[in-house]
Amino acid sequence: MAASTDTAPAVKKDRTHYLYIAVIVAVALGITVGLVAPDFAVELKPIGTGFVNLIKMMISPIIFCTIVLGIGSVRKAAKVGAVGGIALGYFMVMSLVALGIGLVVGNILEPGTGLAVTDAVKNAGHAQVDAEAKDTTEFLLGIIPTTFVSAFTEGEVLQTLLIALLCGFALQAMGSVGQPILRGVEHIQRLVFRVLAMVMWAAPIGAFGAMAAVVGSAGVDALKSLAVLMLGFYVTCVLFVFIVLGTLLRLVAGLNIFTLFKYLSREFLLILSTSSSESALPRVIAKMEHLGVSKPVVGITIPTGYSFNLDGTMIYMTMASLFVADAMGTPMAVSEQIPLLLFLFVASKGAAGVTGAGLATLAGGLQSHKPALVDGIGLIVGIDRFMSEARALTNFAGNAVATVLIGTWTKEIDRERVDQVLAGHLPFDEKTLLDNDDEPVAEIPEQGGEKELAKA
Repeated sequence: MAASTDTAPAVKKDRTHYLYIAVIVAVALGITVGLVAPDFAVELKPIGTGFVNLIKMMISPIIFCTIVLGIGSVRKAAKVGAVGGIALGYFMVMSLVALGIGLVVGNILEPGTGLAVTDAVKNAGHAQVDAEAKDTTEFLLGIIPTTFVSAFTEGEVLQTLLIALLCGFALQAMGSVGQPILRGVEHIQRLVFRVLAMVMWAAPIGAFGAMAAVVGSAGVDALKSLAVLMLGFYVTCVLFVFIVLGTLLRLVAGLNIFTLFKYLSREFLLILSTSSSESALPRVIAKMEHLGVSKPVVGITIPTGYSFNLDGTMIYMTMASLFVADAMGTPMAVSEQIPLLLFLFVASKGAAGVTGAGLATLAGGLQSHKPALVDGIGLIVGIDRFMSEARALTNFAGNAVATVLIGTWTKEIDRERVDQVLAGHLPFDEKTLLDNDDEPVAEIPEQGGEKELAKA
């Protein structure tokens, strides 16, 4: 019996181990092809786009199932409201902190000084204004889907979140009558996670196509001329993640951020290879539940965070705005910088989940608030995809840390399980992406529903 117990996990570990080694090799090959044959590499972009789209098609059903199961299985609706309120308050504060850090570093580096703005650069900058940025009113109205089903067909995360919340509260009100529906939703969740596990085997191919296209389209010259801005942005993101977020995680939850990130290393690799934080959204939902955070906290914090907790995007908009102003020969005083950045802070909420939308939102924000600076946006178009990777990694790190913090504040986290998972005693099941594969949905508890969910 001992021999069979040892054999089964070893097989699963080996398979996933080789998969992510293949992803690393694919990223290296993609970089090589992008440098050696840039024109050919750009043609490979649809491969990476196709893989990211495969992941995105799983996001809506996973969010829906997670939230419906989480909310529908507890009695206290007020608890869900408390989680949402704490999450939004935290997101606003951390976004302002990220803006402040970017402001300080951008003023110290002044990376745009001395660059020339040609007519071609101006045209490239104005072309970005027509991209997918929304104003605040459109963004808020866009949370309401056209129909109940369109929330799933249009792939809007916040629309799915709204429908899932309504269904979860409705199942709460139905009590035991809603139990068969909960069981059905759980079976759908298991099916969706199984499909996601199958899709992940295409990750090396997607990583190769995405990385080759990014390197091939940017070119070495763009990287050299804008190295100061890129390196300054990367360093700022690293400092924010490991000093600000790391300190918060240690003080509030008593956890080491390096240990948490080691647990999420495969998700970071996936984001790095696809330049999209959305590619890791379904997996991080499963892994944070496995870690010991309750379903309601995970289901509300992570999808909402993908729209409102964009720390990397905040830093990017700050530094990019200062860079463009310096490059245009019109550096802004602090009294001009703060109103512009507060405007971009609001405008960025429409940039959720769209790869490269940080640049589009920056262009749209400058067009509305300071039109003269739009001419300089073209200077950073060439390296935006490389900066998009840093944005995505920082946004993802911020949402992972936020989930643990909010779980701790609301007492919706099983600390004993967290310690066991991070120590490697309870490995994540890469085959099903779920725990307790054969266990049905528990009966709706009369009291202490939150504690029951913490077991997940």
